[in-house]
Amino acid sequence: MSAVPSNPTRRRLLRNACGIALATAVPPPVVIAEGDAERLSLEARPGRAALRGPARDASASQTAIWGYDGQLPGPLLRVRQGEPLRLRLRNGLPQATSVHWHGLRIANAMDGVAGLTQEAIPPGGHFDYDLLPPDAGSYWYHPHQQSAEQLARGLYGALVVEEREPPAVDRDLLLILDDWRLDEDGQLDLASFGNLHDAAHGGRLGNWPTVNGVNTPGFAVRAGERLRLRLINAANARIFRVDIEGHEPTLIALDGQPVVPRALPAEGQWLAPGQRADLILDCSGEPAARAALRTHLRDGPHAMATFDYAAARPLRDGPPETPIALPANPLATRIEPDAAVSAALLMQGGAMGSLRSARYRGRELPMRELVGQGMVWAFNGEAGLPESPLLRARRGQTVLIDIANDNRWPHAMHLHGHHFRVLARDGRAVDEADWRDTLLMAPGERVQIGFVADNPGKWVLHCHMLEHQAAGMVTWLEVA
Repeated sequence: MSAVPSNPTRRRLLRNACGIALATAVPPPVVIAEGDAERLSLEARPGRAALRGPARDASASQTAIWGYDGQLPGPLLRVRQGEPLRLRLRNGLPQATSVHWHGLRIANAMDGVAGLTQEAIPPGGHFDYDLLPPDAGSYWYHPHQQSAEQLARGLYGALVVEEREPPAVDRDLLLILDDWRLDEDGQLDLASFGNLHDAAHGGRLGNWPTVNGVNTPGFAVRAGERLRLRLINAANARIFRVDIEGHEPTLIALDGQPVVPRALPAEGQWLAPGQRADLILDCSGEPAARAALRTHLRDGPHAMATFDYAAARPLRDGPPETPIALPANPLATRIEPDAAVSAALLMQGGAMGSLRSARYRGRELPMRELVGQGMVWAFNGEAGLPESPLLRARRGQTVLIDIANDNRWPHAMHLHGHHFRVLARDGRAVDEADWRDTLLMAPGERVQIGFVADNPGKWVLHCHMLEHQAAGMVTWLEVA
């Protein structure tokens, strides 16, 4: 086994991303730090995962995947707020790759967008990432090179930035939600990668759900426990609407940023691809009971995981009286519309859409030729990453972006390097205090988002339905 860093107060251990508290039927923690204690090592490489669960013939139950260190999910990275994380990524894949640190407000050169902030890492190559996360919260990492395929093969992991004063809980559990498209043999449906039908519709939806790489894992709990749940949607396109059967968890953070603690919506918490939610769960069930983490589909609720109560007497008689509100992150929150730079973003394309032509690589192409290039979506009439940014802003300047979803499909709009607030919906001002890095937009919806452009560099804005991004839904902005 690799060596543990010699200074654990500066560099937290890296563990198997099944969580801080582990689901049953998941391997024990694995320390992955190696070599120089000041720089950790991670390798993107092929591996195998028991997506369908154990079987008598172990090899028959294994699905070929790509994973960080060959694991699914990749190793959990933990660091304290404001402390550095230095990591070398080695590429053991047959494709070029990179790592994007989703939701982290870090230096632009470390953002991991191949072709914009760094060159793609070739097979056999490596890249050194030096991170200094200013915000505590739940984040994750994944490729930003051929990401639609590489995420669908399993390349993702969680990054937890610990608060200096976290809420008192008995355990902290990580739940990474995903869905996989498997064939009859339980292997990835490789032929469906790059499918334009998927790209023109809702994206590459799967047929096999997992939490932490396991189908319906069970989490052992005890009545009276208080848990912190960190939910991450790592699916390519699946939108999860989740709740916990028979329980009333409290929402404390969205996309890594604290919110005023509140109950989940009556219909459950929506999680679009890339979004995260932190919950406090007081285990109020009876000893030996079982409750399900459910997602709601057209045909009703489906269990994603279970919370299996021990038969032991309750840990305590009632919920703890300790506070659960998270401390604020050092986010610039003063939005000044009068001094703002503004831009409009029109989203068009897809099946049953109105897009007839768009510019692609400097040429205006009719829809038929766009399809021949694998493009079916456009931002402001431009398919794919344009040469010029959507806008340019001075550091510290307020940015307002009016986004119109002029098509028949939902989209998860993700902004790199910043968090934003929704200021208006469908032309009406709203008072939505939540700060997000990924916004779920309904078909036909129009929103205005605002943020302070305090992080210099070139930052991508794209749909995190990854087939939509690959087929045209991506642009960028520049902060001087």
